[in-house]
Parts: sequence; structure tokens; C-alpha cells
Amino acid sequence: MARTVGIGLVGVGWMGRVHGAAYRRVTQHFPACSGRARLVVAADESESRAQSAVDQFGFERCTTDWRDVVADPDVEAISIAAPNHLHREVALAASAAGKDFWCEKPVGRSADETADIAAAAEQAGVRTLVGFNYRQAPAVQRAAQLIASGALGPVRQYRSQFVAGYAANSRGALSWRFLRSGAGQGVLGDLMSHAVDMGQFLLGPVERVVAHVETTVTERPVASGDSTHFAVVEGGEFGAVENEDTVLSLVRFESGVAGTIEASRVTVGPQARYAFEVNGECGAVAWDFERMNELLVYLPLEIGDVGYSRIMMGPEHPPYGNFQPGPGLAMGYDDLKVIEAALFLDSIVDGVQREPGVREALAAARVLEAMGRSGASGAWESV
Repeated sequence: MARTVGIGLVGVGWMGRVHGAAYRRVTQHFPACSGRARLVVAADESESRAQSAVDQFGFERCTTDWRDVVADPDVEAISIAAPNHLHREVALAASAAGKDFWCEKPVGRSADETADIAAAAEQAGVRTLVGFNYRQAPAVQRAAQLIASGALGPVRQYRSQFVAGYAANSRGALSWRFLRSGAGQGVLGDLMSHAVDMGQFLLGPVERVVAHVETTVTERPVASGDSTHFAVVEGGEFGAVENEDTVLSLVRFESGVAGTIEASRVTVGPQARYAFEVNGECGAVAWDFERMNELLVYLPLEIGDVGYSRIMMGPEHPPYGNFQPGPGLAMGYDDLKVIEAALFLDSIVDGVQREPGVREALAAARVLEAMGRSGASGAWESV
């Protein structure tokens, strides 16, 4: 029988709203999940956003002080969906209170902050989950199975692009995401953290990197109080962008495989090209989030044809069947967060740490740190 778990939410922006909706959908898509979320209290510095968690998602109460969430005796676990500069303080407080947490990437604004969070969670023995949601896509899970099974043969090359155009407009608002005090790193912490986690999920640890790091759009109009990084501002005062928006990197994995990983938030054209290709001696796989429910597979020894075949995800590719009864009925971004919510609730109830947690986030943060160092030194940097 499922156990009720009291949930607190810190941050009711876009991602906090995704978390709130995901908890409500777990029973629909994962009826066997051992946890049932009781949405207890949500916190946001904006009173109207905090109240929206009550009105729209069914939280029992709300507050403008995140400390109330940690202190609430009815809260057993916490979703941390606030801006990056709050992650460390909230996560350390949650760990000290013995409360499990689901934190959005990149966890800390730096590798040192992420290390502090990981150490606190480990010492407290709390379960964690980190929002590297793209690895939860059924097509990605299938690609990982093919790689691990040896179906592609020894891997020879890896290439990845996590590029988007959400900040391509130079009149995009100067939100916290473009400031070191709010976000820490720029596209390194945002999209490159996903890309690095994906590479390490598929092929194991990255050993060393060399990277080109630049800021293409150097100033933006100052944001109003509730503006997000998607907002476009006409007129107004401009301020300096403090972190990077483009990173091009060569990487070498501990296995000896070489690859490329590129991340950009200012690429005109692709909207969410979060993609990878793995080339082996006997075959290859490729995936792009813009076609999330398709996997390109090339296994010439099995199918006898030259070139990729397009495989549509279906119920035979878990957990697709938890969402749709047949191929061609697309899953979407928010479904990946429902998968995360179910994993988090199961880990709370059975006490088994799932991946990716803060340990995997720290492994990614070390690579991001090395990329940043290489951008400054122009040399290969060890992770």
C-alpha cells in the first residue's frame, strides 16, 4: 500500500509549477509507485506566485519564506525549484533537517557549492534527485541499453549539441540567469550541465576537456521583478551580461573515447536541439529532443541496410507505456518530470538512492569547472 509523503516546494516559477503538476500526475501514470504526494506548503518570494501553488496545484498553504517549508513538521521532502543562488542554502537546511530533496540542476552555482550540498546530503543520509530530466526519455534509455549491451561494438566517437535560441534576442530580459550572483555559470550551468550528464550517463566519466567559452550577447535590458529569461523587453536601461552563452568543447572519456560537446543559449534556428550521436565499431545511435520519441539506430550487421533506421518509441520502451498505449502518440517534456517525481517518491519510501542524485550532479559540476578553466587557459584541463 502506498505511503503518503508530505511535500514542500521552494520556488513557484516555471519549474516549480512543473514539479507541482508532476506530483499530481504520478498516481495516474505510476499507480504502483510506493509514495503518494501530499502537497503541504509552497514558498516563493512573490506572494502571488506562492498563492498560485495553492489555487492551481492544491498545496494546503503557502508562504513567502522558504525557511517555513523546511521547518514545517508535515513536510518530509522538498522540491528545490528556486533560482540557483538559493540552492545551496535550501539544500543544506533540508539536509540538516533530515529531509530528502529533489533539486533542479545545476544544483550549485559552482563545483564547490555542489560539493558542499553533496557532502551535507551524504552525511545526513537523505535521498536526493537532480533534474537531469533528458536522460529519462524512453529513447535515451533505449540508447543506453544498446550501448551497454555491446550492440554497437566498441564506441569510437561521441558528439553532442545542447543548443537553443531562448537568449538569441539581444533584447531578452537581464534576468537572474545572466548574472553570476543569481546563476553562477551561464550556459555551462544551464544547458551544458544537461549535456555533460547525458554524456557521462551514456559513456561514463569524462577525464579531461579543452573548451572555447565566450559571451556573444554582452548586455541586455534590465528585467522587471517577475521577468523570466524568456521575456523580451522593449526600451529600458541595459546592464552587463556576467556569464557565458556559448561553449564548444572537446572531451575525452576515461574509456578513451573522444567526443565533442557544444552548448549555446543564443543559437538562431534550433529551439531545443538537445542531441547526441554515439558511433561504434558495429553500429550507431542518435537522438534529438526536438524529436523526443524517435531514436535513430544503425545496426548494419542485423538489418543489412546502409544508413539509420527511425525507431518510434512505444510501450516496449519503458516507461513509455505508463503514458501512451501505442507508438506515435507523443510523450512530452512535462512527462519526463513525472518520471522524476515517481523516482523521487519511491526513493523516499524505500530508502534506495536513485540516479541521478547529487553525486551525479557533482560529477557533472567537476567537468563544467574544467571547461571553465580551459576557456581561460586555452589548454586541456583534467577533471
